[in-house]
Amino acid sequence: MRRIGIIGSGRFGSSLAQALAERGVEVLLLDRDRDVVDHMAGIVAKAMEGDATEEGTLEAAGFRDCDMAVVAVSSDMECSIMATLALKEMKIPFIIAKAASDMQGKVLSRVGADRIVYPDKDMAARLARTLVAPSVLDYVEVAEGVSILEIQAPLQVVSKTLAESKIRKTYGVTVLVLRRAKQADDSQETIVSPNADDVIELGDTMVIFGTDEKLRKLEKELSESSI
Repeated sequence: MRRIGIIGSGRFGSSLAQALAERGVEVLLLDRDRDVVDHMAGIVAKAMEGDATEEGTLEAAGFRDCDMAVVAVSSDMECSIMATLALKEMKIPFIIAKAASDMQGKVLSRVGADRIVYPDKDMAARLARTLVAPSVLDYVEVAEGVSILEIQAPLQVVSKTLAESKIRKTYGVTVLVLRRAKQADDSQETIVSPNADDVIELGDTMVIFGTDEKLRKLEKELSESSI
């Protein structure tokens, strides 16, 4: 089981902690607010009251054994920096830090954060995609210049095999998952790494991987309904 430590349980931190816990991840949570800690104690594996900038607190909270840590306290720049530095010294394999501005993000990257997230900016970008291209259900950046797009299967490719749809040939992207429409009993078939002869059905959703440039081309076609 993966263990992920989260520092700060504001709206972003607590939502992330709950989402991870629901997916079976062992979550350790550290926050200064006693009431928040008491509330989250029934949701995550361990919730502890404490100051992440104080020596030994992260150790006591069990962060040294985490596979990943998230610094979710962008409202307190000093705390973000000190916590990121401490996690880096503990040799946490991967550190994610929440930032409220580009400048804060640059500073946190310099002191050791492996990835910076901008919740407001990211949500705005994802919303923009769904507004421009209604077939786009979700968009997640996985690395610089590379993302995953989830779309509703366009009518133009329904009843065709993946090979016949020419999605890979036309756009240079890869379909990672075909998710069938839910059945009456609420069951749902998911095809991971579909074959070229798998048929795209009405109501399917497709999870597609590619560079941002190629995905933008696909989005443009979707918005014009001419895939």
